[in-house]
Amino acid sequence: MGSTERTKKRVQLWKKAIVHFSLCFVMGFFTGFAPTGKDSIFSSNIHVTNSSKNSDYRFSPQPVEMVQQKTSVVNRSLIADAPLLAEEKEEDHSQRQRNEEGKQRQPKLKQRKLIIIVTPTSTKDKFEGVLLRRLANTIRLVPPPLLWIVVEGQSDSNQVSEVLRKTGIMYRHLVFKENFTDSAAEMDHQRNVALKHIEHHKLSGIVHFAGLSNIYDLGFFDELRQIEVFGTWPMALLAANKKKVIIEGPVCDSSQVIGWHLRKMNNNETDSKPPIDISSFGFNSSILWDPERWGRTSSVQSTSQNSIKFVKQVVFEDETEIKGIPPEDCSKIMLWRLHTKDL
Repeated sequence: MGSTERTKKRVQLWKKAIVHFSLCFVMGFFTGFAPTGKDSIFSSNIHVTNSSKNSDYRFSPQPVEMVQQKTSVVNRSLIADAPLLAEEKEEDHSQRQRNEEGKQRQPKLKQRKLIIIVTPTSTKDKFEGVLLRRLANTIRLVPPPLLWIVVEGQSDSNQVSEVLRKTGIMYRHLVFKENFTDSAAEMDHQRNVALKHIEHHKLSGIVHFAGLSNIYDLGFFDELRQIEVFGTWPMALLAANKKKVIIEGPVCDSSQVIGWHLRKMNNNETDSKPPIDISSFGFNSSILWDPERWGRTSSVQSTSQNSIKFVKQVVFEDETEIKGIPPEDCSKIMLWRLHTKDL
């Protein structure tokens, strides 16, 4: 009997040992899968278990402190940025005010009128190429807008075209086929060709007839842009073989024309128009194609007369409409003409 009881006790001890070993093995096995960190699964469970005993449920103090720290940092950054944003808004507002004041102080630029320069040429003039280049060099210095209309008779020479292409000036080259024996009639025909071109395309600007032998003060073109309807100015005629200068043009009281300096007196009593040079006056091109603007009932298209005669008739129809330039001193010479032949 004693041996049987001893055997039973030994079996029970082995069973307890096996159960205890199994429990330790299982606990060690699952512990190996737990995440590594300061707060383990067991410690979190202990916190929750302990806190559940109290009526007020509270978390551990460490997370609460971290939240408070983050909040304080955000608040400090917002407080620090607030003055900067206010200063930036003030700077933007002051900058806008300065820009507006600068715009108000800046003078408004007045749009320049288009100058339309008409130049007839003659193949019979042996200095044509030289004079054309010289005049082109002068016109090139005039501020835009400017349109140079050059008219010539049909010929085999490309001299005029080559000169115009190299000037850098906005130009229109017009060619006619008619033949003339009278040089004066040919010049008038070329001017008519240019005026019809202006009328057909309704070019709006101040027209000036510039001969190849004209010499200019650049201030002349600034004064030319001031013309509203008609303008006139004195011109000095220089002779190549004579030591004299002849002045031709208006006599003015300020800008009002009260008389004329004439090179030749007109013997035709029926013609009361002063025989002034074609380069001594300029006019607004709209009188050619918009007569209603100037209170007229007829234009070149509605009359049988040529453009040059029409312009002269309109210009000298009412001398009170003609303004002398420069308006402060109409006697100032700003245009000269050099004659290669005797006057």
